[in-house]
Amino acid sequence: MSAKPIPAGYHTVTPFLTVAGAVGLIEFLKVAFDAREKELILMPNGALAHAEIWIGDSIIMLGEPMGGDCLPMPGAFYLYVDDMDVVYQRALKAGATSTMEPADQFWGDRLAAVKDRFGNIWNLATHVEDVSTEELQRRMAARFAQ
Repeated sequence: MSAKPIPAGYHTVTPFLTVAGAVGLIEFLKVAFDAREKELILMPNGALAHAEIWIGDSIIMLGEPMGGDCLPMPGAFYLYVDDMDVVYQRALKAGATSTMEPADQFWGDRLAAVKDRFGNIWNLATHVEDVSTEELQRRMAARFAQ
């Protein structure tokens, strides 16, 4: 049997975070976003070499900095959830700080944003309205005309 070029359950683009204290980020993701560990591989010294974490139907890979080109690098994510208000509060209780209060957006999402202690930005969204391209263009023009 030959291996598939993209393994089952993975998407074409999969984020990879390099995080000092990666195990702490994993714990935050579990509490804030109901993340589940798929895989954890430790270095002989106990540092996290590689982890794969499920959030909803998506995988995030992460590991500790190893030097060279493998330096800590925060990311920004747009995370769709069933109820962003609930997830926003859960993220704050898990130690994140708010960077944007919950609000309905002109493109049809209810959105808030938090920053975890590792510097990652998590845009938390629930889609609440389907907006046509034409209506989106009209709303954008009105929004930025102010």
